[in-house]
Amino acid sequence: MIQLHTSAPIDDEARITLKTAFGQAIAAVPGKSEQWLMCLFDDEVPMYFAGDDSKPCAYLEVDVYATSEVPATAWEKLTERLTPEVSDTLGIDPARIYIRYGSTAHFGWNGTNF
Repeated sequence: MIQLHTSAPIDDEARITLKTAFGQAIAAVPGKSEQWLMCLFDDEVPMYFAGDDSKPCAYLEVDVYATSEVPATAWEKLTERLTPEVSDTLGIDPARIYIRYGSTAHFGWNGTNF
């Protein structure tokens, strides 16, 4: 699951661009692919970064199902891929983008848990 919350607007073209980029980037996590990826886009959210809302900012949350520890290098690769995509597509300064990563062995789907 990759969630993007941003104060910037996201038009249809940008959403497709980001969805495609997220689908490719998730492969940085061992065993993950776009096949199971869900993307959530939440745009034009009132957001402040460093007490300032005069420029756009973004917050991404990446949550994966994993029964073992995800290597830190996978998260680093995701940051290297996700940051420029969000920055270039939405015109957000990379210094105004946060990404939070998490994994859990408890994930529900189709009325049951993995």
